[in-house]
Amino acid sequence: MTTPSPTVRLAVDIGGTFTDVVLEADNNRTTVKVLTTPAAPEEGVLEGVEHVLADAGVEAASLGVFLHGTTLATNAIIERKGAVTALITTEGFRDVLEIGYESRYNQYDVMIEKPAPLVPRSRRFTVPERVDVHGNVLTALDEDALRRIVPEIVASGAESIAVGFMHAYANPAHELRVRDILSEMAPDVSLSLSSEVCPEIREFERFTTTSANAYVRPLMSSYLRRLQERLTALGVGCPVLMMTSGGGLTALETARQFPIRLVESGPAGGAILATQIASELALDKVISFDMGGTTAKICLIENQTAGKAREFEVDRQARFMKGSGLPLRIPVIEMVEIGAGGGSIARVDAMNQITTGPDSAGADPGPAAYDRGGVEPTISDADIHLGRIDPGLFAGGRVKLAPEKSAAAIEANVAAPLNLSSHLAAFGITEMVDETMSNAARVHAVEQGYEASDHTLVAFGGAAPLHVGRLAEKLHIDQIIVPTNAGVGSAIGFLRAPVAYEVVRSRSMHLGKLDIDAVNAIMDEMRAEALAVVEAGAPGAETEEHRIAFMRYAGQGHEIVVPAPSRPLTDDDVGNLQEAYDREYSKLYARILPNADVEVLTWALTITTKAETPAAIDNADAAGAASPIGNRRIFDPGLGEERDIALYWRPDLSPGQAIEGPAVIAEDETSSFVPDSFNATIAANGYIILDRKPETK
Repeated sequence: MTTPSPTVRLAVDIGGTFTDVVLEADNNRTTVKVLTTPAAPEEGVLEGVEHVLADAGVEAASLGVFLHGTTLATNAIIERKGAVTALITTEGFRDVLEIGYESRYNQYDVMIEKPAPLVPRSRRFTVPERVDVHGNVLTALDEDALRRIVPEIVASGAESIAVGFMHAYANPAHELRVRDILSEMAPDVSLSLSSEVCPEIREFERFTTTSANAYVRPLMSSYLRRLQERLTALGVGCPVLMMTSGGGLTALETARQFPIRLVESGPAGGAILATQIASELALDKVISFDMGGTTAKICLIENQTAGKAREFEVDRQARFMKGSGLPLRIPVIEMVEIGAGGGSIARVDAMNQITTGPDSAGADPGPAAYDRGGVEPTISDADIHLGRIDPGLFAGGRVKLAPEKSAAAIEANVAAPLNLSSHLAAFGITEMVDETMSNAARVHAVEQGYEASDHTLVAFGGAAPLHVGRLAEKLHIDQIIVPTNAGVGSAIGFLRAPVAYEVVRSRSMHLGKLDIDAVNAIMDEMRAEALAVVEAGAPGAETEEHRIAFMRYAGQGHEIVVPAPSRPLTDDDVGNLQEAYDREYSKLYARILPNADVEVLTWALTITTKAETPAAIDNADAAGAASPIGNRRIFDPGLGEERDIALYWRPDLSPGQAIEGPAVIAEDETSSFVPDSFNATIAANGYIILDRKPETK
């Protein structure tokens, strides 16, 4: 009988257009891309899993671990396809979700559209109760009032309920009592408590996050149950771990309870891959560029560490504008995401300008070239028409392309309205999306205090290697890395991720009057919670613990992150925390306020399994020019006409071989376009390294 092997590991990443599957077995890697099946995502997953197992000659029962990331939670929020959700909150706070910050993200837009709450006012209910900021009960929970509104909630059709009381993070007793009563009166309704989902200050973010968790929980719980059943039927008996937005893996049951933590799971895997590449190549300044079928993600990696954040906005009404989306208080790897993927639809707007996205053709019907009913031109159609994609090699030959459909869609929707040739129209489409992405990268770098041109670009995802050359030209970047199996980069990142879990608790205390015993008691509770989740995902694994404090000067509106000792605090640590706060505050603002009181607002604790440090990559000896397998006819915008350039097959390339741009390097999951301004070499581990030609700098 076949038993699970720890050396056989499989990762699956569901994107808006493609589902990527990667199998690593005894140092051999097998990959496959299949079209996502939006109506039943598990169908695409199983198709990909069966393909990759067959290609590798591995039995399902041999899998030692199954890792999974998905965009389902994100898409459900953006497309408003989650469960019918109700909110129970403190009397007098019914409209917190509507009021938000009492500000406008664009002060001068008289037609401004704020993101609609996931819970409409008709399904927001209140009960008398009140707890203060320190957890003291001011007004006891009115259980009779709660029992009176439960039938109304059920009659409203609610499939899921979010419970968010004022200051429940300091004392969750009332929310826990609501759970007891609801389990008795409405046992079939899904329930999310703010004291469990987001036990932090700031009621708007806490209520929004809890509502979002409730909104996607039935969908995600149902999907994960169906997936587990299908995997079991296939013979998979290993643990299933889910990728979280914070860059760690978590147990399936935890993911079903808190699916909001999966919102950015796919992009997080990509950032982990880019971080590993930065370590392998000893690069301290990296921009991770992940462009798939639906979105593009850009992440800064400084000193081989990806930035982390505690808040993320989903469903932004205005591209790049903070405050135009729904704020979620969850651990995330900090990045900017825009609606610019291979499936993003191109059109001519009312001002006769080419625009792209944010809407996508997705997997169904997909780009026009997929010949599945799509009639609108996409970025992939433009790449195909420009000659950058070889139709016979696309997706390993599993997706048959019809280039004439791309040409027809571009001609009808973009070229004819602008009186351009179809090739110039296609170039206009790619140029617009490349400018959008380069601008996003430039702004994101500046906001973090960096200059984009100082960095190396790491490109992965199905579409990124096609566009990264032009992106580098626009950002004045001199080096690009395209890793092995770049087209399924996020799934590979899952295989490098640790099992990890972060727990957060808000307890407002002045540093000068810090209750050491109370803080240690809170941290012990947090440690036990995090350790239970990590041990469920990786029994017996060696772990590391990290603690941070969110601190501010008393009276300030926002706090900064300060490292805290990963052990019980002592009286001596008060001075150490003050010094650490002064140091971090000075980094940000170049000054401190010597006589001002400092307040600790929130504590966070993360437990993670130890990650392996990737081995450094040696330079490959020069091995001469690579041999092309043929030519590709591409449109050269500089010449205004088509020309032939060399076509290479990536599996044929050896370390040290050189390729002069322009060229196309094809592989199963993607194609890399080497522009005229770059040359490429193959690294010792097979990475494609693109360096700018000296005369073009």
